[in-house]
Amino acid sequence: MRLPQARLDQVLDRFHEVEARMGAATDGAEIVRLAKEHAELKPVADAVQGLARARAEMADLEAMMADPEMAAMAQDELQLLGETLPGLEHEVALLLAPRDADENASAVLEVRAGTGGDEAALFAGDLFRMYSRYASTRGWRIELDSATEGDAGGYKEIIATVTGEGVFGRLKFESGVHRVQRVPSTESQGRIHTSAATVAVLPEVEDVEIEIHDKDIRIDTYRSSGSGGQHVNTTDSAVRITHLPTGIMVTSSEKSQHVNRDKAMKNLRVRLYDMQRQAKDLARSDTRKSQVGSGDRSERIRTYNYPQGRVSDHRINLTLHSLPQIMEGDIDPLLNALIAEDQAARLADLEAEFG
Repeated sequence: MRLPQARLDQVLDRFHEVEARMGAATDGAEIVRLAKEHAELKPVADAVQGLARARAEMADLEAMMADPEMAAMAQDELQLLGETLPGLEHEVALLLAPRDADENASAVLEVRAGTGGDEAALFAGDLFRMYSRYASTRGWRIELDSATEGDAGGYKEIIATVTGEGVFGRLKFESGVHRVQRVPSTESQGRIHTSAATVAVLPEVEDVEIEIHDKDIRIDTYRSSGSGGQHVNTTDSAVRITHLPTGIMVTSSEKSQHVNRDKAMKNLRVRLYDMQRQAKDLARSDTRKSQVGSGDRSERIRTYNYPQGRVSDHRINLTLHSLPQIMEGDIDPLLNALIAEDQAARLADLEAEFG
């Protein structure tokens, strides 16, 4: 893709403008905002400058071809540069392609048992364990927000905050219905059962402004159930907040009612922000051909087949015969393929923009 020089100059002009304003800014909030934009622009500016140097060098080498004494050397260097230039242009194009504004955000991870009764709850537990192990390998921190255990183990529902750099960008394509095919431990005839769990990954954005009016929420306190003995709350400290206009309900059941209220309000903002994101995704869905990142959480996205040891992602027609490793948290092969598919779609959008 031949990127227009005007677009590259625009990136560098903005980068230099931000640098200049950072040196002159005195307001704390503005300094933080400029520093964030500077951090986002720097890798793009570095790549653009590298491409500009390569293009300038190519022009010089082409001029040297007119000199008989320099032509042979110039030809060799031109060939080498011609092999590296497309890679530099691809790198810059990828950095310039439309990207998710919440790419680097932390995320709220929700896993819920779907169809399949006890087996679905067990599978939801397996999925949460898979994501927990993956988070550990990335150095991310997981904080449990709420959990409802299944009667035979696993979880009917479990919600956690995953904190770290780029969490949402890595996990956002996990939203949807995950289906499992396996023989339950309670199955005496060895028959394969099919059950499902739903996963939702929501960006946790610190500085997003979501206005919530007191008249639009109802706050209830109740006694949280525990595992018995000293773990049971003896006061009505658990908090449930219902957002009346949308019907969204969030809960938190730590021991402190004050902490629970704060966490529940934070989670409510996350969900209201996610509603806005989904509306935008829906508006764009007609123009984007790729199903990756569609945000449709009722869509069956993946099947885990235990008898055959395979995992299939239906959005990109990818099948991996490494189910044990994947369930232990080695999900990068799946995530990398999904991200590559999304990058290809974004590059196609950029190419359409440049004609």
